[in-house]
Amino acid sequence: MRVFLTGATGVIGGRVGPRLVAQGHEVTAVVRSDQKRRIVESWGGKPVALDLFDAGAVNAVVRGQDAVINLATHMPGSSRAMLFRWNWRENDRIRRDASAILARAASDAGAHRFIQESFAPVYESGGAAWIDETWPVRPAPYNRTVIDAERAAADFSERGGLGVVLRFAGFYGPDHMLAEMIAVVRKGWSPLPGAADAYWSSVSHDDAAAAVVVSLAVAPGTYNVCDDEPLTRREFADVVAASAGAPPPKLLPAWLAALGGKTMELLSRSQRMSNAKLEAASDWRPRDRSARQGIPAAARALADVNRPGATP
Repeated sequence: MRVFLTGATGVIGGRVGPRLVAQGHEVTAVVRSDQKRRIVESWGGKPVALDLFDAGAVNAVVRGQDAVINLATHMPGSSRAMLFRWNWRENDRIRRDASAILARAASDAGAHRFIQESFAPVYESGGAAWIDETWPVRPAPYNRTVIDAERAAADFSERGGLGVVLRFAGFYGPDHMLAEMIAVVRKGWSPLPGAADAYWSSVSHDDAAAAVVVSLAVAPGTYNVCDDEPLTRREFADVVAASAGAPPPKLLPAWLAALGGKTMELLSRSQRMSNAKLEAASDWRPRDRSARQGIPAAARALADVNRPGATP
């Protein structure tokens, strides 16, 4: 299959591309620098420089592709930066404008499948109830454009294609976000806002990438991508602390979380997400059933990467 991939050198896309090539797919991947071009070439992809907001250029490059996978994002560089609305402007533009351009180009080019990344924690708080894809959503201002991105996939389906939306839970892996979490718990605080019994759904980078690959063969629709066993905020904080060799941290007081406004309110919701739909539609199963197994492994990998003399 000929697959067009955006976000090909990101945390998830950088894992998706090599998997697709290993399965025999021909992958054309968007890059924005010579360094990223070399990365794509190293795993057998065909790099292409492209402005995702140039509809004419996108139409020309997508022509002849069987499937388009849109994992393009522009995330703020730190947890603190994520709290400020203006740091999300470029990400909003990608989700609102680039997703629509890509979906329309894919449809016009005759691609049969369009896969769009989305963000699962936009669901309304559900307490201890299991949340499936029909649960009401209520984005915060900073991520309201996930609705625009999802609409692009829906429009692709309405035009006769197979549109798939992947609602990813909170990612974890050996990256700077986990490093920030470990630094916070070492100071004695939980890395997440919310009540002790509020659920947080997560998924490892590798399991998320595997879900993208299997979505080339699932029925059109929306799918939660999360592990099997969401943890409460208390459990999640304790797992991160134990992985860092730190004592159980204190949870953030409600008044402090309130200072973060609607963004912190969203991140404080209890969201016990179910992946049953994706598991029923494919052979995908998360290797890490919960953060209990995944966070310690990611913390060890992060420590290895940061070890003096280690190869990046």
